[in-house]
Amino acid sequence: MPALTDLILEGRPVEGHHPWPRTVVDPTTWTSAALMLAEEHWTLLGLWGETNAVHMALLEKPAGAVGIISLEGLEDSYPSVAQHHPPALRLERAIRDLVGLEPQGLPDTRPWLDHGRWETRFPLAGRAAPVVKAMPYEFLRAEGESLHQIPVGPVHAGIIEPGHFRFTAYGETIVRLEERLGYVHKGIEALMTGASLDRAVQLAGRTSGDSTVAYAFAFSRAVEAAIQLEVPPRAAWLRALMAELERLANHLGDIGAVCNDAAFPLMHTHCGVLRERILRAADTAFGHRLMRDRVKPGGVTTDLEDDGIVALLSLVAEIRQKFPVLVELYDNTASLQDRTVGTGMLRPELARQYGAGGFIGRASGRGFDVRRELRYPPYDSLVFDVPVLSEGDVNARVWIRIREVEQSLSLIEQILGQLPAGPVRTEILDIGETREGLALVESFRGDVLIWLRLGKNGRIDRCHMRDPSWFQWPLLEAAIEGNIVADFPLCNKSFNCSYSGHDL
Repeated sequence: MPALTDLILEGRPVEGHHPWPRTVVDPTTWTSAALMLAEEHWTLLGLWGETNAVHMALLEKPAGAVGIISLEGLEDSYPSVAQHHPPALRLERAIRDLVGLEPQGLPDTRPWLDHGRWETRFPLAGRAAPVVKAMPYEFLRAEGESLHQIPVGPVHAGIIEPGHFRFTAYGETIVRLEERLGYVHKGIEALMTGASLDRAVQLAGRTSGDSTVAYAFAFSRAVEAAIQLEVPPRAAWLRALMAELERLANHLGDIGAVCNDAAFPLMHTHCGVLRERILRAADTAFGHRLMRDRVKPGGVTTDLEDDGIVALLSLVAEIRQKFPVLVELYDNTASLQDRTVGTGMLRPELARQYGAGGFIGRASGRGFDVRRELRYPPYDSLVFDVPVLSEGDVNARVWIRIREVEQSLSLIEQILGQLPAGPVRTEILDIGETREGLALVESFRGDVLIWLRLGKNGRIDRCHMRDPSWFQWPLLEAAIEGNIVADFPLCNKSFNCSYSGHDL
């Protein structure tokens, strides 16, 4: 198998400090990398653009080596990756919208994030272009007799974010689902440009509100990698503690919500009570229910006091007592099993091709977890398992969440039992030169990637944030085919992809 390091060595290394290498390659090498992705030698971690450059982050299998290759000096186009590797398709459509670079050979040239209503086209390109009037979006067609289309959204009946789902159905059976997203695009990467580190980490933590800790964690680690800053050990452990609390709260909320969509609100109620207990304990421990703005470059902003430790230990004891009863209730309720088992099946080969992270990938046989594969502190000192199943249905995605709840409880106990003493923040001094950094952090959905470049003044020159949902949303379209329309809410909730994190 071709080594990623060999490909990296073919290019021109970029000066500066990087946790993983970045090199500038020629178009031929770029296309060779796309072909290697198509043959599943590597996994695509990210693909993003600038005014005259595109960058691609790659993961080598199974060694776990990470590298970035770039095409620079571009005028208006570059060779499309998606023509060889479909997971790059939406990322390249977004690059067209944000910076105006044309992927030559792109199989689908429709806009993605740009709905024709922006004040300025190509907002990340540093140049203005005439705004294109919003045109009707041409959804893909499915051929066959007696097919009908069902448009759903972008405004939904529930309290959820906007997204349009266009179903083509034969009776009640779904033949095709096509998504249109981008309705909550907020220009967060453009807002990052020129921002101070304090302002930028706030923006990162608001990319996807249910993953505020994970995003701030990843952003901070990217900054620290760029400037080669070591954070105090206590800060690293407190970050992990917050991340596991965030994981717990989201998994419990999702388990209950999946059951609610299967007409079993009792589980929803009990899981909601436990989730509320987590949020209150987090508020006691860190001064905020979602722990927003508690992780910053250099460490954390809030230390853990004795009352916080007592609250968290009490929380773990309560969940350990009550959660097994809920698991048994889920497993022994025939009406739930009838709805979840065999529904919304995601084939393992698709999960592998798209590099699906989190519970979606792990329920379909892909056991990738950044905490284990890349072992960033303090997970290199903690003991935990990464649960993996192969069935790929709604039931499997629920069970992965159940097992991860159990693992997070164990991790919280380990962290509280081994929490080192000492300071919780290291001050960041003047940077003085351009630096780049990349970080991957495991959120409850999967791996969050952040790449950034700091200017000499210490402000953000460019920051790209890739939510795990970029590689998960397309898989929902595949998983729902052959299911009935009434099971879409159940499948959608079992995926629980982020709208805001995706739309940027």
